[in-house]
Amino acid sequence: MESQTIRVSKTTHQILRGLARQARTTMTAIVEAAVREYQRNKYWEEYYADYAALRANPEAWAEYQEEIRAWDCTLADGLEDFPNEQGEG
Repeated sequence: MESQTIRVSKTTHQILRGLARQARTTMTAIVEAAVREYQRNKYWEEYYADYAALRANPEAWAEYQEEIRAWDCTLADGLEDFPNEQGEG
């Protein structure tokens, strides 16, 4: 694995060292997990903010609801007539 060096404060380094020791892993693994978690949290924050903005716009919300109604008919696509992989149906 190719790596790069980043600078962190002494406090952050001490926290990382303690977390790695507790988890019996490396500081690199802790940083990678933290970055993935941060990325995931940012994604959902933006998702919910965009959804809230959509709901706050009556015209856009009405268009969205109409699109949902249009797609709802695809739920009854006839697949229930075929047995599933577990042999049921």
